[in-house]
Amino acid sequence: MNPGEILLVDDDPDLLKLISLRLTSAGYRVRTADCGETALAAIAVQRPAVVITDLRMPGIDGLQLFEAIHRQHAALPVIILTAHGTIPDAVSATQRGVFGYLTKPFDSQDLLQKVAAALELSGGEPAGGDSKGGEWRAGIITRSPRMEDLLRQARLVADSDASVLIFGESGTGKELLARAIHQASRRATKPFVAVNCGAIPGDLLESELFGHARGAFTGAVQAHKGLFQAADGGTLFLDEIGDMPLPLQVKLLRVLQEGEVRPVGSTQSIPVDVRVVSATHRDLDSERAHGHFREDLFYRLNVVSLKLPPLSERREDIPLLAVHILRNLGERYRKSASTLAPDAMALLVAAPWPGNIRQLINLLEQAVALSPTPVIPATLVQAALKEDAAALVPFEEARKTFERDYLVRLLKITGGNVTQAAQLAKRNRTEFYKLLQRHRLEPSMFKEAKA
Repeated sequence: MNPGEILLVDDDPDLLKLISLRLTSAGYRVRTADCGETALAAIAVQRPAVVITDLRMPGIDGLQLFEAIHRQHAALPVIILTAHGTIPDAVSATQRGVFGYLTKPFDSQDLLQKVAAALELSGGEPAGGDSKGGEWRAGIITRSPRMEDLLRQARLVADSDASVLIFGESGTGKELLARAIHQASRRATKPFVAVNCGAIPGDLLESELFGHARGAFTGAVQAHKGLFQAADGGTLFLDEIGDMPLPLQVKLLRVLQEGEVRPVGSTQSIPVDVRVVSATHRDLDSERAHGHFREDLFYRLNVVSLKLPPLSERREDIPLLAVHILRNLGERYRKSASTLAPDAMALLVAAPWPGNIRQLINLLEQAVALSPTPVIPATLVQAALKEDAAALVPFEEARKTFERDYLVRLLKITGGNVTQAAQLAKRNRTEFYKLLQRHRLEPSMFKEAKA
Protein backbone atom coordinates (compact mmCIF):
# COMPACT_ATOMS: atom_id res chain seq x y z
CA MET A 1 0.00 0.00 0.00
CA ASN A 2 1.16 3.51 -0.74
CA PRO A 3 0.07 5.68 2.22
CA GLY A 4 -2.53 8.18 1.02
CA GLU A 5 -3.06 6.52 -2.37
CA ILE A 6 -6.64 6.48 -3.61
CA LEU A 7 -8.20 4.22 -6.22
CA LEU A 8 -10.94 6.06 -8.13
CA VAL A 9 -13.45 3.96 -10.11
CA ASP A 10 -15.98 5.41 -12.58
CA ASP A 11 -17.09 4.59 -16.12
CA ASP A 12 -17.51 8.32 -16.90
CA PRO A 13 -14.08 9.52 -18.15
CA ASP A 14 -14.92 13.21 -17.59
CA LEU A 15 -15.96 12.68 -13.99
CA LEU A 16 -12.97 10.40 -13.45
CA LYS A 17 -10.64 13.18 -14.64
CA LEU A 18 -12.41 15.88 -12.61
CA ILE A 19 -12.36 14.02 -9.30
CA SER A 20 -8.79 12.88 -9.93
CA LEU A 21 -7.69 16.49 -10.39
CA ARG A 22 -9.41 17.57 -7.17
CA LEU A 23 -7.73 14.83 -5.16
CA THR A 24 -4.32 15.31 -6.78
CA SER A 25 -4.40 19.06 -6.12
CA ALA A 26 -5.12 18.25 -2.46
CA GLY A 27 -1.89 16.21 -2.28
CA TYR A 28 -3.17 12.68 -2.77
CA ARG A 29 -1.80 10.06 -5.14
CA VAL A 30 -4.58 8.77 -7.37
CA ARG A 31 -4.98 5.72 -9.57
CA THR A 32 -8.03 5.35 -11.79
CA ALA A 33 -10.08 2.47 -13.16
CA ASP A 34 -12.94 2.71 -15.65
CA CYS A 35 -14.82 -0.37 -14.41
CA GLY A 36 -15.11 -2.75 -11.45
CA GLU A 37 -13.11 -5.51 -13.13
CA THR A 38 -10.14 -3.18 -13.73
CA ALA A 39 -10.40 -1.94 -10.14
CA LEU A 40 -10.12 -5.47 -8.72
CA ALA A 41 -7.06 -6.12 -10.87
CA ALA A 42 -5.49 -2.83 -9.69
CA ILE A 43 -6.10 -3.76 -6.02
CA ALA A 44 -4.48 -7.17 -6.55
CA VAL A 45 -1.35 -5.47 -7.91
CA GLN A 46 -1.09 -2.81 -5.20
CA ARG A 47 -3.42 -2.01 -2.34
CA PRO A 48 -4.73 1.55 -2.11
CA ALA A 49 -5.61 3.25 1.18
CA VAL A 50 -9.16 4.14 0.06
CA VAL A 51 -11.45 3.17 -2.83
CA ILE A 52 -13.93 5.70 -4.26
CA THR A 53 -16.39 4.14 -6.69
CA ASP A 54 -19.47 5.11 -8.65
CA LEU A 55 -22.56 3.12 -7.72
CA ARG A 56 -24.04 2.56 -11.18
CA MET A 57 -21.57 1.03 -13.64
CA PRO A 58 -21.89 -1.64 -16.35
CA GLY A 59 -20.61 -5.08 -15.41
CA ILE A 60 -19.58 -5.03 -11.74
CA ASP A 61 -21.43 -2.14 -10.10
CA GLY A 62 -20.28 -0.22 -7.03
CA LEU A 63 -21.98 -2.49 -4.49
CA GLN A 64 -20.68 -5.65 -6.12
CA LEU A 65 -17.21 -4.11 -6.19
CA PHE A 66 -17.49 -3.29 -2.49
CA GLU A 67 -18.57 -6.84 -1.65
CA ALA A 68 -15.66 -8.31 -3.63
CA ILE A 69 -13.23 -5.97 -1.84
CA HIS A 70 -14.78 -6.61 1.56
CA ARG A 71 -14.42 -10.40 1.23
CA GLN A 72 -10.67 -10.08 0.74
CA HIS A 73 -9.80 -6.84 2.53
CA ALA A 74 -12.33 -6.13 5.24
CA ALA A 75 -10.43 -3.11 6.58
CA LEU A 76 -10.18 -1.26 3.24
CA PRO A 77 -12.60 1.74 3.31
CA VAL A 78 -14.90 2.14 0.30
CA ILE A 79 -16.72 5.39 -0.51
CA ILE A 80 -19.62 5.18 -2.98
CA LEU A 81 -20.65 8.02 -5.30
CA THR A 82 -24.36 8.01 -6.02
CA ALA A 83 -26.96 9.99 -7.94
CA HIS A 84 -29.81 11.49 -5.93
CA GLY A 85 -32.28 8.75 -6.95
CA THR A 86 -30.12 5.94 -5.57
CA ILE A 87 -29.66 7.33 -2.05
CA PRO A 88 -31.69 4.46 -0.46
CA ASP A 89 -29.28 1.98 -2.06
CA ALA A 90 -26.33 3.90 -0.66
CA VAL A 91 -27.82 4.06 2.83
CA SER A 92 -28.37 0.30 2.67
CA ALA A 93 -24.75 -0.09 1.61
CA THR A 94 -23.45 1.74 4.68
CA GLN A 95 -25.34 -0.71 6.85
CA ARG A 96 -23.41 -3.51 5.14
CA GLY A 97 -20.02 -1.96 5.83
CA VAL A 98 -19.45 0.69 3.14
CA PHE A 99 -17.53 3.54 4.78
CA GLY A 100 -19.80 6.23 3.35
CA TYR A 101 -21.39 7.77 0.29
CA LEU A 102 -21.52 11.13 -1.50
CA THR A 103 -24.43 12.36 -3.58
CA LYS A 104 -23.67 13.83 -7.00
CA PRO A 105 -23.07 16.66 -7.51
CA PHE A 106 -20.97 16.91 -4.34
CA ASP A 107 -18.90 19.69 -2.83
CA SER A 108 -15.11 19.29 -3.08
CA GLN A 109 -14.69 19.93 0.66
CA ASP A 110 -17.19 17.18 1.46
CA LEU A 111 -15.16 14.79 -0.70
CA LEU A 112 -11.86 15.74 0.95
CA GLN A 113 -13.31 15.47 4.45
CA LYS A 114 -14.73 12.03 3.70
CA VAL A 115 -11.41 10.88 2.22
CA ALA A 116 -9.44 12.21 5.22
CA ALA A 117 -11.79 10.37 7.61
CA ALA A 118 -11.41 7.15 5.61
CA LEU A 119 -7.62 7.46 5.64
CA GLU A 120 -7.61 7.98 9.38
CA LEU A 121 -9.67 4.82 9.77
CA SER A 122 -7.47 2.77 7.44
CA GLY A 123 -4.15 3.90 8.86
CA GLY A 124 -3.13 5.59 5.61
CA GLU A 125 -1.34 8.92 5.44
CA PRO A 126 -3.54 11.99 4.90
CA ALA A 127 -2.59 14.68 2.41
CA GLY A 128 0.26 16.75 3.81
CA GLY A 129 1.74 13.85 5.75
CA ASP A 130 1.22 12.04 9.03
CA SER A 131 3.06 12.63 12.29
CA LYS A 132 4.08 8.97 12.32
CA GLY A 133 4.37 8.50 8.57
CA GLY A 134 5.52 4.97 7.80
CA GLU A 135 8.08 4.88 10.61
CA TRP A 136 5.88 2.70 12.83
CA ARG A 137 6.21 -0.18 10.33
CA ALA A 138 9.72 0.56 9.11
CA GLY A 139 11.04 -2.86 10.16
CA ILE A 140 8.50 -4.75 8.03
CA ILE A 141 9.49 -5.21 4.37
CA THR A 142 6.55 -6.05 2.12
CA ARG A 143 4.61 -5.38 -1.04
CA SER A 144 2.20 -8.28 -0.47
CA PRO A 145 -1.48 -7.28 -0.58
CA ARG A 146 -2.16 -9.79 2.18
CA MET A 147 0.52 -8.28 4.41
CA GLU A 148 -0.68 -4.77 3.64
CA ASP A 149 -4.17 -5.71 4.75
CA LEU A 150 -2.74 -7.14 7.98
CA LEU A 151 -0.72 -3.98 8.60
CA ARG A 152 -3.81 -1.89 8.00
CA GLN A 153 -5.60 -3.86 10.73
CA ALA A 154 -2.56 -3.52 13.00
CA ARG A 155 -2.55 0.26 12.50
CA LEU A 156 -6.24 0.44 13.40
CA VAL A 157 -5.90 -1.60 16.59
CA ALA A 158 -2.75 0.27 17.66
CA ASP A 159 -4.76 3.34 18.68
CA SER A 160 -6.68 1.35 21.29
CA ASP A 161 -5.45 -0.50 24.36
CA ALA A 162 -7.11 -3.75 23.28
CA SER A 163 -5.06 -6.91 23.85
CA VAL A 164 -3.78 -8.41 20.59
CA LEU A 165 -3.00 -12.07 19.92
CA ILE A 166 -0.75 -12.69 16.91
CA PHE A 167 -0.88 -16.12 15.29
CA GLY A 168 1.81 -17.32 12.90
CA GLU A 169 4.40 -19.97 12.18
CA SER A 170 7.87 -19.71 13.68
CA GLY A 171 10.03 -17.26 11.78
CA THR A 172 7.23 -15.15 10.29
CA GLY A 173 8.08 -12.00 12.27
CA LYS A 174 5.56 -11.95 15.12
CA GLU A 175 7.77 -9.77 17.33
CA LEU A 176 8.30 -7.30 14.47
CA LEU A 177 4.54 -6.93 14.10
CA ALA A 178 4.11 -6.49 17.87
CA ARG A 179 6.80 -3.81 17.88
CA ALA A 180 5.08 -2.05 14.95
CA ILE A 181 1.80 -1.98 16.87
CA HIS A 182 3.64 -0.44 19.82
CA GLN A 183 5.33 2.17 17.60
CA ALA A 184 1.96 3.19 16.10
CA SER A 185 0.31 3.52 19.51
CA ARG A 186 0.15 6.36 22.01
CA ARG A 187 2.58 4.28 24.11
CA ALA A 188 5.38 4.57 21.51
CA THR A 189 7.56 6.76 23.77
CA LYS A 190 7.34 4.22 26.61
CA PRO A 191 9.14 0.83 26.84
CA PHE A 192 8.53 -2.13 24.57
CA VAL A 193 9.51 -5.26 26.50
CA ALA A 194 9.56 -8.74 24.95
CA VAL A 195 9.80 -12.14 26.63
CA ASN A 196 9.67 -15.65 25.17
CA CYS A 197 7.44 -17.68 27.50
CA GLY A 198 8.73 -20.96 26.07
CA ALA A 199 12.41 -20.17 26.66
CA ILE A 200 12.20 -19.68 30.45
CA PRO A 201 11.30 -22.45 32.96
CA GLY A 202 7.89 -21.92 34.58
CA ASP A 203 9.21 -21.24 38.11
CA LEU A 204 11.61 -18.59 36.82
CA LEU A 205 9.08 -17.09 34.39
CA GLU A 206 6.81 -16.02 37.28
CA SER A 207 9.64 -14.06 38.88
CA GLU A 208 10.68 -12.68 35.47
CA LEU A 209 7.18 -11.37 34.75
CA PHE A 210 6.03 -10.22 38.20
CA GLY A 211 9.30 -9.67 40.06
CA HIS A 212 10.21 -10.97 43.51
CA ALA A 213 10.79 -9.65 47.00
CA ARG A 214 14.09 -9.97 48.80
CA GLY A 215 14.36 -13.41 50.38
CA ALA A 216 11.43 -14.79 48.38
CA PHE A 217 13.50 -17.87 47.55
CA THR A 218 17.07 -19.15 47.80
CA GLY A 219 19.32 -16.73 45.97
CA ALA A 220 16.90 -13.78 46.06
CA VAL A 221 19.38 -11.51 47.88
CA GLN A 222 17.61 -8.36 46.72
CA ALA A 223 14.22 -7.31 45.39
CA HIS A 224 13.73 -7.62 41.63
CA LYS A 225 11.32 -5.66 39.41
CA GLY A 226 9.50 -7.86 36.92
CA LEU A 227 8.89 -7.21 33.24
CA PHE A 228 5.38 -5.89 33.89
CA GLN A 229 6.90 -3.10 35.95
CA ALA A 230 9.67 -2.59 33.39
CA ALA A 231 7.01 -2.13 30.69
CA ASP A 232 4.85 0.24 32.78
CA GLY A 233 3.21 2.77 30.46
CA GLY A 234 4.29 0.79 27.42
CA THR A 235 3.79 -2.61 25.82
CA LEU A 236 4.67 -6.10 27.04
CA PHE A 237 5.07 -8.70 24.30
CA LEU A 238 4.49 -12.28 25.49
CA ASP A 239 5.89 -14.49 22.74
CA GLU A 240 4.93 -18.17 22.59
CA ILE A 241 2.16 -17.62 25.14
CA GLY A 242 0.88 -21.13 24.35
CA ASP A 243 3.92 -22.57 26.18
CA MET A 244 3.06 -20.86 29.48
CA PRO A 245 2.37 -23.39 32.31
CA LEU A 246 -1.24 -23.56 33.52
CA PRO A 247 -0.54 -22.39 37.12
CA LEU A 248 1.14 -19.26 35.74
CA GLN A 249 -1.75 -18.66 33.34
CA VAL A 250 -4.03 -18.20 36.39
CA LYS A 251 -1.71 -15.54 37.82
CA LEU A 252 -1.37 -13.77 34.47
CA LEU A 253 -5.16 -13.63 34.16
CA ARG A 254 -5.40 -11.99 37.58
CA VAL A 255 -2.86 -9.33 36.57
CA LEU A 256 -4.76 -8.57 33.38
CA GLN A 257 -8.06 -8.32 35.26
CA GLU A 258 -6.84 -6.23 38.19
CA GLY A 259 -4.13 -4.12 36.54
CA GLU A 260 -1.63 -4.83 39.29
CA VAL A 261 1.14 -7.33 40.01
CA ARG A 262 2.23 -8.98 43.23
CA PRO A 263 5.94 -9.90 43.22
CA VAL A 264 6.82 -13.42 44.34
CA GLY A 265 7.18 -13.47 48.14
CA SER A 266 5.50 -10.07 48.60
CA THR A 267 2.21 -9.22 50.28
CA GLN A 268 1.90 -5.88 48.46
CA SER A 269 0.41 -5.43 44.98
CA ILE A 270 1.83 -2.83 42.59
CA PRO A 271 -0.39 -1.09 39.99
CA VAL A 272 0.83 -1.30 36.39
CA ASP A 273 -0.38 0.29 33.16
CA VAL A 274 0.66 -2.15 30.43
CA ARG A 275 -0.74 -3.03 27.01
CA VAL A 276 -0.28 -6.75 26.38
CA VAL A 277 0.44 -8.16 22.92
CA SER A 278 0.95 -11.92 22.79
CA ALA A 279 1.86 -14.41 20.08
CA THR A 280 1.89 -18.13 19.45
CA HIS A 281 2.58 -20.66 16.72
CA ARG A 282 0.29 -23.17 18.46
CA ASP A 283 -3.36 -23.95 17.71
CA LEU A 284 -4.83 -22.46 20.88
CA ASP A 285 -8.31 -23.77 20.05
CA SER A 286 -6.92 -27.29 20.24
CA GLU A 287 -4.89 -26.42 23.35
CA ARG A 288 -8.06 -25.16 25.06
CA ALA A 289 -10.01 -28.26 24.05
CA HIS A 290 -7.35 -30.48 25.65
CA GLY A 291 -7.17 -28.38 28.82
CA HIS A 292 -3.68 -27.05 28.16
CA PHE A 293 -4.69 -23.40 27.89
CA ARG A 294 -7.25 -21.57 30.02
CA GLU A 295 -10.33 -20.44 28.13
CA ASP A 296 -10.81 -17.28 30.22
CA LEU A 297 -7.20 -16.23 29.57
CA PHE A 298 -7.60 -16.93 25.87
CA TYR A 299 -10.54 -14.53 25.60
CA ARG A 300 -8.73 -11.92 27.69
CA LEU A 301 -5.69 -12.03 25.37
CA ASN A 302 -7.58 -12.53 22.11
CA VAL A 303 -9.58 -9.30 21.97
CA VAL A 304 -8.11 -8.75 18.51
CA SER A 305 -6.40 -11.55 16.57
CA LEU A 306 -3.95 -11.03 13.71
CA LYS A 307 -2.72 -13.91 11.52
CA LEU A 308 0.72 -13.54 9.96
CA PRO A 309 0.94 -15.41 6.64
CA PRO A 310 3.89 -17.76 6.09
CA LEU A 311 6.56 -16.70 3.60
CA SER A 312 5.26 -19.26 1.08
CA GLU A 313 2.03 -17.21 0.88
CA ARG A 314 3.79 -13.90 0.26
CA ARG A 315 6.35 -14.90 -2.36
CA GLU A 316 6.26 -11.47 -3.99
CA ASP A 317 8.11 -10.25 -0.86
CA ILE A 318 11.06 -12.65 -1.25
CA PRO A 319 13.09 -10.45 -3.68
CA LEU A 320 12.53 -7.38 -1.46
CA LEU A 321 13.49 -9.29 1.67
CA ALA A 322 16.54 -10.83 0.01
CA VAL A 323 17.89 -7.43 -1.10
CA HIS A 324 17.27 -5.98 2.38
CA ILE A 325 18.93 -8.94 4.14
CA LEU A 326 21.95 -8.87 1.83
CA ARG A 327 22.39 -5.14 2.46
CA ASN A 328 22.35 -5.74 6.22
CA LEU A 329 24.81 -8.62 5.90
CA GLY A 330 27.13 -6.38 3.90
CA GLU A 331 27.09 -3.81 6.70
CA ARG A 332 27.71 -6.50 9.31
CA TYR A 333 30.66 -7.99 7.44
CA ARG A 334 31.92 -4.52 6.44
CA LYS A 335 31.98 -5.17 2.74
CA SER A 336 29.94 -4.31 -0.32
CA ALA A 337 26.49 -5.85 -0.35
CA SER A 338 26.24 -9.10 -2.29
CA THR A 339 23.66 -9.60 -5.02
CA LEU A 340 21.89 -12.70 -6.27
CA ALA A 341 22.24 -13.98 -9.81
CA PRO A 342 18.82 -13.96 -11.57
CA ASP A 343 18.55 -17.78 -11.53
CA ALA A 344 19.53 -17.78 -7.84
CA MET A 345 16.71 -15.35 -7.08
CA ALA A 346 14.30 -17.56 -9.06
CA LEU A 347 15.29 -20.51 -6.84
CA LEU A 348 14.56 -18.49 -3.71
CA VAL A 349 11.13 -17.45 -4.95
CA ALA A 350 10.18 -21.05 -5.78
CA ALA A 351 11.53 -22.64 -2.56
CA PRO A 352 9.12 -24.07 0.08
CA TRP A 353 10.42 -22.06 3.13
CA PRO A 354 9.17 -24.12 6.07
CA GLY A 355 11.33 -21.92 8.34
CA ASN A 356 9.95 -18.68 6.86
CA ILE A 357 11.93 -15.42 7.06
CA ARG A 358 14.32 -16.75 9.70
CA GLN A 359 15.26 -19.58 7.34
CA LEU A 360 15.75 -17.09 4.48
CA ILE A 361 18.11 -15.00 6.63
CA ASN A 362 20.16 -18.06 7.63
CA LEU A 363 20.41 -19.27 4.04
CA LEU A 364 21.55 -15.90 2.70
CA GLU A 365 24.11 -15.50 5.47
CA GLN A 366 25.56 -18.89 4.56
CA ALA A 367 25.61 -17.94 0.87
CA VAL A 368 27.37 -14.63 1.59
CA ALA A 369 29.98 -16.39 3.74
CA LEU A 370 30.71 -19.06 1.11
CA SER A 371 30.41 -17.05 -2.12
CA PRO A 372 33.81 -16.27 -3.69
CA THR A 373 32.30 -13.36 -5.67
CA PRO A 374 29.88 -10.49 -4.89
CA VAL A 375 27.31 -12.15 -7.15
CA ILE A 376 25.86 -15.22 -5.41
CA PRO A 377 25.39 -18.04 -7.98
CA ALA A 378 22.41 -20.37 -8.22
CA THR A 379 24.58 -23.40 -7.40
CA LEU A 380 25.34 -22.00 -3.95
CA VAL A 381 21.68 -21.26 -3.25
CA GLN A 382 20.68 -24.72 -4.49
CA ALA A 383 23.20 -26.38 -2.18
CA ALA A 384 21.96 -24.37 0.81
CA LEU A 385 18.33 -25.19 0.00
CA LYS A 386 19.16 -28.91 -0.17
CA GLU A 387 20.84 -28.73 3.23
CA ASP A 388 17.78 -27.04 4.70
CA ALA A 389 15.47 -29.59 3.09
CA ALA A 390 17.54 -32.40 4.59
CA ALA A 391 17.38 -30.77 8.01
CA LEU A 392 13.60 -30.46 7.99
CA VAL A 393 11.82 -33.26 6.15
CA PRO A 394 8.06 -33.93 6.06
CA PHE A 395 6.64 -35.74 9.10
CA GLU A 396 5.71 -38.95 7.27
CA GLU A 397 9.17 -39.21 5.74
CA ALA A 398 10.81 -38.62 9.11
CA ARG A 399 8.64 -41.28 10.73
CA LYS A 400 9.45 -43.85 8.03
CA THR A 401 13.16 -43.16 8.40
CA PHE A 402 12.97 -43.57 12.17
CA GLU A 403 10.99 -46.84 11.89
CA ARG A 404 13.39 -48.32 9.36
CA ASP A 405 16.49 -47.38 11.39
CA TYR A 406 14.88 -48.69 14.59
CA LEU A 407 14.00 -52.03 13.00
CA VAL A 408 17.48 -52.38 11.53
CA ARG A 409 19.02 -51.83 14.98
CA LEU A 410 16.77 -54.49 16.55
CA LEU A 411 17.54 -57.06 13.86
CA LYS A 412 21.26 -56.38 14.13
CA ILE A 413 21.12 -56.87 17.90
CA THR A 414 19.17 -60.14 17.62
CA GLY A 415 20.96 -61.45 14.53
CA GLY A 416 17.73 -61.54 12.55
CA ASN A 417 15.72 -63.38 15.24
CA VAL A 418 12.21 -61.95 14.73
CA THR A 419 10.81 -63.35 17.99
CA GLN A 420 13.51 -61.71 20.09
CA ALA A 421 13.30 -58.46 18.13
CA ALA A 422 9.52 -58.32 18.58
CA GLN A 423 9.92 -58.87 22.33
CA LEU A 424 12.44 -56.02 22.60
CA ALA A 425 10.05 -53.76 20.68
CA LYS A 426 7.12 -54.93 22.86
CA ARG A 427 5.12 -55.85 19.76
CA ASN A 428 3.51 -59.16 18.85
CA ARG A 429 5.24 -61.25 16.21
CA THR A 430 2.56 -60.78 13.53
CA GLU A 431 2.59 -56.98 13.89
CA PHE A 432 6.39 -56.96 13.82
CA TYR A 433 6.45 -58.96 10.57
CA LYS A 434 4.08 -56.41 9.01
CA LEU A 435 6.49 -53.62 9.98
CA LEU A 436 9.37 -55.53 8.36
CA GLN A 437 7.35 -56.03 5.18
CA ARG A 438 6.43 -52.33 5.07
CA HIS A 439 10.12 -51.46 5.03
CA ARG A 440 11.13 -54.44 2.84
CA LEU A 441 13.49 -55.81 5.47
CA GLU A 442 14.35 -59.52 5.32
CA PRO A 443 15.46 -61.12 8.63
CA SER A 444 17.72 -63.48 6.70
CA MET A 445 19.91 -60.53 5.71
CA PHE A 446 20.85 -60.02 9.35
CA LYS A 447 21.42 -63.71 10.03
CA GLU A 448 23.98 -63.79 7.25
CA ALA A 449 25.58 -60.63 8.55
CA LYS A 450 25.95 -62.17 12.04
CA ALA A 451 27.42 -65.37 10.65
